[in-house]
Amino acid sequence: MSFKKYRHNEETGTARDKACSKFKKEMKGRRSVREFSKREVSQKIIEDVISIAASAPSGANKEPWFFSIIKDSKIKKKIRLAAEKEEKSFYTHRAPQSWLDDLNKFGTDWNKEFLEDAPYVIVVFKQIYDLKNGKRFKNYYVNESVGIACGFLLAAVHKAGLVALTHTPSPMGFLEKICSRPDNERAFLLIPVGLPSPKARVPVLDKKTFNDYCNII
Repeated sequence: MSFKKYRHNEETGTARDKACSKFKKEMKGRRSVREFSKREVSQKIIEDVISIAASAPSGANKEPWFFSIIKDSKIKKKIRLAAEKEEKSFYTHRAPQSWLDDLNKFGTDWNKEFLEDAPYVIVVFKQIYDLKNGKRFKNYYVNESVGIACGFLLAAVHKAGLVALTHTPSPMGFLEKICSRPDNERAFLLIPVGLPSPKARVPVLDKKTFNDYCNII
């Protein structure tokens, strides 16, 4: 293992405060959107977003993730049909009433038009073990690592002026088949990305205050 000197950003404390405050304000404006425009978005932007996600830290630097960028309309149609099949079962049979009550404020149901309307659908896979030349190698803190990468991805999407939605139809095994992924990968998250529809609406939500989610000891 070789090392190199870490290049620290030598901005002044005031400059760091301003940069952090600006980023906080930007991220507080991020919202999950369910109504997408069909307008095209540069593929280069999506590739950059994925590269930012892949720069996230991971257990032992094993980088246990893979991203499939879906832009083909036929494949998006397959994903939508498979997702709606699972979601219809969830909403009509499997979900407890308490869960449905919590979802009511979002106005969601088993119809998932956004999986076809969004110009891109990103499928995030977690690699439950590393597979090289037919041999298995252990990956560490897989869920934590992939979760952090997804956080980077969502921040990058927002910074790029786009919108996204985290979607988790359950079970998601159909994604591994549609995307032809190997046996060591499991679908982790489904993220449509694009521009918001002109008619897009988001619910008015009450967020916790700083003292509700943090203390200083």
